[in-house]
Amino acid sequence: MISYTQLFLKTFKISAVTFGGGYTIVPVMRDVFVSKDALILDDEMLNLIAIAQSAPGPIAVNTSILIGYKLKGIKGALVTTFATVLPPLLIITVISFFYVQFQTNPIIQAALLGMRGSISAIMGYAVFSMGKNTLRNHRYFSAVLMIIIFLLGYFTPIPTIALIIGSGLTGLIYFGMIKEKVL
Repeated sequence: MISYTQLFLKTFKISAVTFGGGYTIVPVMRDVFVSKDALILDDEMLNLIAIAQSAPGPIAVNTSILIGYKLKGIKGALVTTFATVLPPLLIITVISFFYVQFQTNPIIQAALLGMRGSISAIMGYAVFSMGKNTLRNHRYFSAVLMIIIFLLGYFTPIPTIALIIGSGLTGLIYFGMIKEKVL
């Protein structure tokens, strides 16, 4: 088990050092809570991430709420939410005082441009590792569904939320109704 203090510190540290938004913080959370500390099973984490993506709001906060709730109940969810939101709030507050200097500083602008590449790499790694784990259990169904959703998302104006809900309904129909009749 993990204490509230440890949960806060782990989540705070992740949030403080991860730059680039929710899709960069989620793989780090997964690495810490699944791979390093083994507090959550990988399949459970993938389910938490799927739920977090489906819920309204920032994915980083949604994921931290679900991790906190999974590990320590409602108090854990409150702890992880506060720990996830606090670092960006502090950073944004400091930046707001120096906004004009940050905006025109070529060193800061160069650093931000350099971070774009690493953020893309982290997001690519997250997609690869989550896809690999998903394909492990239901190889053909998952592969076909991933390809269809990617193509629909890339080539059509269908909103992302509709694709997520459609994927969930497809899984519900396939695994809940069709597979149940086969067994």
